Amino acid sequence: MELTLTTPALLFPTVSLILLAYTNRFLAMASLIRKLADDYTKREDKSVADQIRNLKIRLRLIRDMQLFSIISLFLSVLCMFFLFNGQEPIAKFIFGTSLVSLLISLGLSVREIYISTRALSIQLSNIASDVKL
Repeated sequence: MELTLTTPALLFPTVSLILLAYTNRFLAMASLIRKLADDYTKREDKSVADQIRNLKIRLRLIRDMQLFSIISLFLSVLCMFFLFNGQEPIAKFIFGTSLVSLLISLGLSVREIYISTRALSIQLSNIASDVKL
């Protein structure tokens, strides 16, 4: 397989868009955490405490998703540097590591989505039991 300078450069827009999506998730979650923390201090509701614990897990996942995306982008740039210097074997290894890092980030994203949808399903079931449809 031939690896050229343009190959790792293809990851730049992809990783940039992924980071933007992860950052948006992080900002939305930060806002929700602040609101829930405020609610918890006003009335020590167990369900709010459970939601905050769930959000802590999701927050760590988002942090790790962002970290692995940034590592992927960093390794892509490093790959380009080695390609520029004519060291293709090292560049191939670095590019492969970059792809693995991106896969880990996407896998963490799937896990975070699973946790968030499960939490929303629980919330909906709590509401459905209170409301007679």
